[in-house]
Amino acid sequence: MNDYDTYHLGDILLQSGQQLPQAFLAYKTYGTLNAEKDNVIVYPTWFAGRHTDNEWLIGEDKALDPNRYFIIVPNMLGNGLSSSPSNTPAPFDKADFPLISMYDNVRFQHQLITQQFGINKIKLVVGWSLGAMQVFQWGTSYPEMVERIAPFGGTAKTRPHAQLVFEGMIAALQADTNFRKGKYEHPPVAGLAAMGRAYAPWGFSQAYYLENLYHSEGYYSLKSYVEDYWDQVFLSFDANDLIAMLRTGIHGDISDNSVDRCNFEQALRKITSPALVMPGSSDLFFTPEDSAYDVQHMPNATYQLIESKWGHCFGIGANEADSLVIDGYLRRFLLSD
Repeated sequence: MNDYDTYHLGDILLQSGQQLPQAFLAYKTYGTLNAEKDNVIVYPTWFAGRHTDNEWLIGEDKALDPNRYFIIVPNMLGNGLSSSPSNTPAPFDKADFPLISMYDNVRFQHQLITQQFGINKIKLVVGWSLGAMQVFQWGTSYPEMVERIAPFGGTAKTRPHAQLVFEGMIAALQADTNFRKGKYEHPPVAGLAAMGRAYAPWGFSQAYYLENLYHSEGYYSLKSYVEDYWDQVFLSFDANDLIAMLRTGIHGDISDNSVDRCNFEQALRKITSPALVMPGSSDLFFTPEDSAYDVQHMPNATYQLIESKWGHCFGIGANEADSLVIDGYLRRFLLSD
């Protein structure tokens, strides 16, 4: 049995103008919705992440306490649980799956939260990486509904450098002759492994590798770390699903909509809720400088740098020291006036 629920959206029109038939969101809830329906936290997933990957930040002894809050974790479209290339009927399956925007993700999450649960107030939206970008989108799209936002390890817009890294990951995967333009009959294993290697030097920092911090993960040589972890990390995912999520990330921009018309600063100014923006000090994807720019144009935002040698992956819950710092800031933020 699945450990999550499914919300059926029906046949939907995407921001791109393309149709997505029989669409659905997979989600999991933690805790109980109170009678006032005002104890809600929304925690979207990230690239190659599923709801279970978010659970490191949820617990009775943590800021996201299910005894206190009703926590909704919606799975990002394209991740294999929500509507994705691997589970959508033809002719929109596989490589023909349409482009999904951050705006699409959040619009359908809003539908889930308001129509399925009757919620009209969210205490906090929090998320990491592409989940953080969804957090920013929540803040600019529904400022009257969201009381607080806390994006960490992610920005409100994907800058050119990160776009190129994502494109490189896609190119590494597609170079596998078994990929067959996305119409593969068997998983393109070599391409999936190559995608892992393309990601490896960007996911973690130079210091992480120089100081052999992967030893803490049980790998005692760079060779074994690359072969036993990075070559395997994406093998459990469908290749087209990974590409769909990366395409969402490449086009990530909270101002790319009919109202803001790519006026990025205007979209940022619309985020009037108190915001706690937490970049990682050595993040090579979503840099502290990019986060500082975002905060500069938000009227009620606090910039809080997380000092870490774990690069972008400071926010995946793998390094206890980083996890405790993030949880501590979230705890204080939730209790602030």
